Amino acid sequence: MPNILKAVIDLFTYKPPQKFKAEEYSQDQSQSSENAEGNDSQENTSEEIDWQKILRQADDQQTRENNQVSGSAANTSKQAKDGAASTGRPAVVIRRRNRQKKGAGQGSQGAGIDERDIALIKNGMVAPNIAVNIEYVKQKFSVPKNQDIVIREFNVAKRIKAFLVFVDGMMDKTVINQFVLPQLMDTANFKDFSQEDILDYIIRNVISIYQVSRIKEYSKIIPQILNGVTALFIDGCNEALLIESRGFEKRSIEAPRTENVIRGPQEGFTENLRTNLSLLRKIIKSEKLITEILPVGNKNRINCALVYLDDTADPELVKEVKRRIRNIKYDFVESSGMLEQLLEDNPFMLFPQVISTERPDRAASFIMEGQVVIVCEGSPFVIAVPVTFFHLLHSSEDTMLRWQYGMFIRLTRFLGVLIASLVPGLWMALVQFHSEMIPTPLLLSILKMREAVPFPVVVEVLLMEVAFELIREGGIRVPGLIGQTLGIIGALILGQAAVAAGLVSPILIIIVAITGIGNFVIPNYSLAMAIRIIRFFFIFMGAVLGFYGISVGLTILLALTCSMKSFGVPFLAPFTPKTRRSSDLIVRKPLYKQPVTGNYLDTVSRRSGLYHKRGE
Repeated sequence: MPNILKAVIDLFTYKPPQKFKAEEYSQDQSQSSENAEGNDSQENTSEEIDWQKILRQADDQQTRENNQVSGSAANTSKQAKDGAASTGRPAVVIRRRNRQKKGAGQGSQGAGIDERDIALIKNGMVAPNIAVNIEYVKQKFSVPKNQDIVIREFNVAKRIKAFLVFVDGMMDKTVINQFVLPQLMDTANFKDFSQEDILDYIIRNVISIYQVSRIKEYSKIIPQILNGVTALFIDGCNEALLIESRGFEKRSIEAPRTENVIRGPQEGFTENLRTNLSLLRKIIKSEKLITEILPVGNKNRINCALVYLDDTADPELVKEVKRRIRNIKYDFVESSGMLEQLLEDNPFMLFPQVISTERPDRAASFIMEGQVVIVCEGSPFVIAVPVTFFHLLHSSEDTMLRWQYGMFIRLTRFLGVLIASLVPGLWMALVQFHSEMIPTPLLLSILKMREAVPFPVVVEVLLMEVAFELIREGGIRVPGLIGQTLGIIGALILGQAAVAAGLVSPILIIIVAITGIGNFVIPNYSLAMAIRIIRFFFIFMGAVLGFYGISVGLTILLALTCSMKSFGVPFLAPFTPKTRRSSDLIVRKPLYKQPVTGNYLDTVSRRSGLYHKRGE
């Protein structure tokens, strides 16, 4: 008994072990930072770079190299003296030659570490001293702790020290082994070299790679190395060469998985940025097609490409897209889905404010209409801005079919949106508040079917809707054909069992099934998700106020959608505000009567000045 009481007391009076105190640690860190040497040392400490260690190790390395050169020269002098004694040649001449060799060796290693090297490396610039650059790169990439960062030291033409830096697995080894290292180490390639500009000479005469650039700033060199580019540092040069050598494994081009069409191309985007841009270039063969690369993210910077037609896209729209991307203060942007959330005008709106697609033909159609397409590295989906409600209901197959067929399919989609969002709520209002509107035979049939149901209508509807959502989500997450089987069999068995058990009425199963089918008709996944949430809102409004609640809900929804904007363009344009209407919204016309470019989005922006900065 005393042990139990002691355990209870210890439970309520427990204190964690004082092995680590955050406050004391922060105080110690602040005291150590106050004792640092000046403001420069504090800034460098924040960057976690030990400059003194870099310079000390670089100086030690150069001292060892000089000792090796002097030692080899002394050995050569001794051998020469012995040879002179045996051959009778004067030893003075041989010593003079050894001094010349020693001076040449020291000159090939460049000057020692001076104040210029220290100033450049502290400012994030490439230093002429190669030993300083090696130690800086090693400390920046945590080498040798970081084992996939390769630093390859060698001599250019057997006389100038140099080294390569690359990430193993992200570069093409064939490029390095066949077109970079052999060319730089071969003395025959430098027979015409005149010591003027070795980097320019290497670019023009030695390296046979299609893309080589000269960079001074480490802030630009480090991200390129992490993207698969190889950096070349040469002793005596305050610039590095960035050699295009990216060659990591990538997925081949396959058919789109989420946007299936009967007629149309069967190519989809991949996770490779260059491949996706080439797919767009293959479709749009225009010299006005502009591709701008912008980095995104603070700690993990990935590349995003802005693709647009220079003579079609609104310049204010392009400027606003660039501004929002540059203002992103997020550490890790993994894919276009995260980028979409960081770019939208109002994050609290339910409807999507950008449109995503994995089809190159559809992305090309957006570009031709004057929109800006954003291709994100590492994502098979690209996003286009601005977007309207009608974009979300269009499909890439619409223009592949004759205009009568395309118009019929679009009308079916709009009907599916109405069914998926309103039918359960209307059923709630009709049964609970407005039963007099139901024909008498049908009303008697409904009452007869609901005699054995123990739940009110609202509980019955919510029960089946939640069950349907669980089955749908489970069918998506379960891999392969098992997911399809789960969705079909689960819905059939669950519905039949619920009716047999008297939990729900048979007519409700029909209503829930029609609602689900109407949701499947919507081509855009984000819009379909929004409609699924809106459906529960209308169920609540219909259960509380009947048709009046449905009317109030429609008014609120219409007011919200009218106030929405996507990069300054109204979400319901061109209906509100009313502008020049396009012939490709709901009802289509024959293709020869439809303009390809210059749609109502450009007209809205230029007439009304609707492009605005987020937050205004």
